[in-house]
Amino acid sequence: MLFILKDNADTSQFIEKIKMSSASYKYVDLDGRRVVVAWPDKYVEGIADESIAMKVKVQTPFQLASKTWRDKTVVNVDGVEIGSRKVVVAAGPCAVEDESSVIEVAKAVKRVGASMLRGGAFKPRTSPYTFQGLGIKGLEILKKAKEAIGLPIVTEVLDTRNVTLVASYADMLQIGARNAQNFALLKEVGKSGKAVLLKRGMWMTVDEWLSSAEYILLEGNSKIVLCERGIRTFERATRFTLDITGMVYAKTQTHLPIAVDPSHPAGRRDLVEPLALASIAAGADMLLIEVHNNPEKALSDSEQQLTVKEFEKLMERLKLIAEAVGRTI
Repeated sequence: MLFILKDNADTSQFIEKIKMSSASYKYVDLDGRRVVVAWPDKYVEGIADESIAMKVKVQTPFQLASKTWRDKTVVNVDGVEIGSRKVVVAAGPCAVEDESSVIEVAKAVKRVGASMLRGGAFKPRTSPYTFQGLGIKGLEILKKAKEAIGLPIVTEVLDTRNVTLVASYADMLQIGARNAQNFALLKEVGKSGKAVLLKRGMWMTVDEWLSSAEYILLEGNSKIVLCERGIRTFERATRFTLDITGMVYAKTQTHLPIAVDPSHPAGRRDLVEPLALASIAAGADMLLIEVHNNPEKALSDSEQQLTVKEFEKLMERLKLIAEAVGRTI
């Protein structure tokens, strides 16, 4: 049960009533709106108090992420609005490898319309013997790229111990698919107050994905963008199966904006463009595209990273699709 409280109202009696009901509860301040989440519903359904502006019974396990009480959230990342009419494109290398190549790519993707720079400083790899990222040095390179080019940075954080560090460099913290149900990490990025890009785990249902967002919301952070990046199915023709249906369904369930990462499910660069176009047509608010100045020599995900020329061509076609559905790039 959600209780939306009146501004500046004394809530002491209301909180006491909840305590007396034996219900569990959490007080959350979301974008200036005071909300109390209480559960189970049957303990609190009859509670009334002058401090309550609205009482909402949510029929899903993800109460704060639900569209039941809030229609739409626009996430602002250093001036870039995600969830508005403009579709945001974040582009850049899978992994930060060196300063010159990152800055070269950043200049190129900005020139053709990208609004954010993506790049991994810490890389979660299936094998421990593959490139794991440059770590702090990678973060420093991303910071230099932002200072030189002006694009906000989205990069992944892997460990609760590094949230403060990564947040000091990044404008948006990415939670990768492997950490999508790392609840301790979700709580920490929620506490950071930074915008969060929450990828869907390759094994997760849509409800589980939205429930992961709930951990961040319960820390008072509504600056969340959900990211569909493909799930693991019986199909082996592609790296993963891009669940467009799941993305569309999620948009009917949540007020949070939704991104799509077409690079990972494609697993090969010739499939990235059609998946990206389909995502915009289906209503994605943001795209995450891997771009490298020399993909064949990339230290990770070389097969799926676009060249700068391929990205330029993609952006031209994305603009046409966006216009057709009443949006811009």
